Amino acid sequence: MMDPIGIKAGTVGDRRLVRVDAARATQAPEPVKAQAQPAAGATQLSSEMAAKPPVDADRVARIKKAIADGKFPTVPATIADRLLALKMEWNPNDKA
Repeated sequence: MMDPIGIKAGTVGDRRLVRVDAARATQAPEPVKAQAQPAAGATQLSSEMAAKPPVDADRVARIKKAIADGKFPTVPATIADRLLALKMEWNPNDKA
């Protein structure tokens, strides 16, 4: 059996007051140096991607046709899981 989440009855740990030393002076952070320019390949790639539409229209058309023909594999459990994840704004790939 699992313990419930929340306030648990029991004893409180040590509550003695402890003296804390004054904060020590810190050094000022070093100024940030100029950022390096992005590589030429990255600039080219980003400009190529910006020129394309964000949606692959051909793939969308193929999926629509497969659904209309009844050939698109649907798994109700997967669809339900994804809808719940979307509703809860949960990302299974997020490693936070």
